[in-house]
Amino acid sequence: MPDMQQILQQAQQMQEQLVAAQEELAATEVTGTAGGGLVTATVSGGMELKGLSIDPKVADPEDTETLADLVVAAVRDATASAQKLTEEKLGPLAGGLGGGGGMPDLGNLGLPGQ
Repeated sequence: MPDMQQILQQAQQMQEQLVAAQEELAATEVTGTAGGGLVTATVSGGMELKGLSIDPKVADPEDTETLADLVVAAVRDATASAQKLTEEKLGPLAGGLGGGGGMPDLGNLGLPGQ
């Protein structure tokens, strides 16, 4: 039977690493673009939209639909980059938590109710 104290220490270390990684991600910003750079979105690693830049050339009052599409595409691109960054940063930690990002599969440790 594994040493329960050791398991708890490992879980605490993993939790601390996870919190540190999440804080680092929240402070990290990535950008996404659309329309050849006419629209640029900036998103944090925490998936928060931080900024949006629109080149005046694309701001046609007669064609707001294209502008809206470019904004959506730029935000989607930035969000995908932020998601990839999150997976790269948290992937090893999530793997240590049983691969699901939650509690590890402790299996049958002889605990009551198992």
